[in-house]
Amino acid sequence: MEKESTVKNIYTEESEFKKNIIRILKGSIFAILLSLILLFIFAMLLAYTNLSETTMVPVVTIITGVSIFIGSTISTIKIRKNGLINGSLVGLIYILFIYLCSSIYFANFSINLNSIIIICASIVCGMIGGIIGVNLNKK
Repeated sequence: MEKESTVKNIYTEESEFKKNIIRILKGSIFAILLSLILLFIFAMLLAYTNLSETTMVPVVTIITGVSIFIGSTISTIKIRKNGLINGSLVGLIYILFIYLCSSIYFANFSINLNSIIIICASIVCGMIGGIIGVNLNKK
């Protein structure tokens, strides 16, 4: 009787782990797609208005943070715990994907202090979104 209960618990934990991984990946994909849409809109504004190119860095940074925040919130809204970890993983996956694409596209791509700051900020945005997503579920 006790062995059956243990087997069911292990199966349930494994199933929850898989669901959690899928949620994290969905949140990351959502964040990437949202960024692409927002960056496209920003590119159109740059091309067809008198918007200065000096706005690129702050706008891209804001788009990145908002996308990670929303993606991590969505990925944790159906769970009741580990929002901090899940949200940070969404931010990490997002930024690693961006850096992987950048390293493929740019021949002389390197990670510097600016990159490390952006990586940390992405993880923090994910953590905040994860905390909020878990707490939205409690209402």
